[in-house]
Amino acid sequence: MLRWSLGFFIIAILAALLGFGGIASSAAGIAKILFFIFLVLFAASFVVGMMRGKKTKSL
Repeated sequence: MLRWSLGFFIIAILAALLGFGGIASSAAGIAKILFFIFLVLFAASFVVGMMRGKKTKSL
């Protein structure tokens, strides 16, 4: 998902440089949405991983 976000960000930059403002703003909006979805999924995965961590036996 982060790769898609980066791809849309690059498309937005290229479109802005070439003067396509509408396409650039749309691509930047999509990149923002995908990045925030990635952050939410990463945080959820991190929390679940910490909760399900392996417990060691004491000697």
